[in-house]
Amino acid sequence: MEKFTSQQELFNKVLPAIRTRKHELARKGINYVKEIDIWNYNKNNNWKNKTGLTLASIVDDILNTDDTAYKDYVLKKLEEYR
Repeated sequence: MEKFTSQQELFNKVLPAIRTRKHELARKGINYVKEIDIWNYNKNNNWKNKTGLTLASIVDDILNTDDTAYKDYVLKKLEEYR
């Protein structure tokens, strides 16, 4: 099992999956969800209290989280800044 010493190292490892998901969303007209939004949504909502996460489960979360979850996360974040 691969071990990561920092969040940045893990982020860099899963960046291809994040980019893929961002492009999928953009093809559906959801252009305002950025790579960092996908990362932060999963970090704060899917992985926060989990232990024993595998690289495969992390990539699965990135690729299979519902579009609406990412959209709502970004829109809520924008509302908080207003």
